[in-house]
Amino acid sequence: MKIRDGSPGDASAMAELLNAIIAIGGTTAHQEPTTPAKVILHCIAGPDVRTSVVAVEGGEVIGWQAIEKWQGQMHIGSFVRPGIQARGVGSALFALTLARARALGIPEIIASIRADNVPGLAFYARMGFQDFAHDPDFALKDGTVVGRIHRRLTLV
Repeated sequence: MKIRDGSPGDASAMAELLNAIIAIGGTTAHQEPTTPAKVILHCIAGPDVRTSVVAVEGGEVIGWQAIEKWQGQMHIGSFVRPGIQARGVGSALFALTLARARALGIPEIIASIRADNVPGLAFYARMGFQDFAHDPDFALKDGTVVGRIHRRLTLV
């Protein structure tokens, strides 16, 4: 597995991966399929994107992570191909993301995680993120209340 910075050439594979996760449901607050253009704007090269990294194995993107300025804070998103989570891909991505964030002088990173996303909550806890706010009323578009937990990692 190789971890490297993401590029616009990765956008289609990144969108495909996120769309697969959305289709399964249960682990992302994203509910609408995305497009390569949206991935470029919000996760690779848009004006609010600070870092974008991908994990590549066998020439395929198997995971990606990005930090984007959203609502005045630096928010992280992490996505790993379904079926290979909990095998170190996220941790490997985070090592480069963290190095990039520190080099940019980002003081803290926010992860907003669905409260029912047990694997996501465990991942961010392992990376050192700590709870700072809860939104128990966060609901999906269909009205299903899943809650959301906001975690922060302070870098300075």
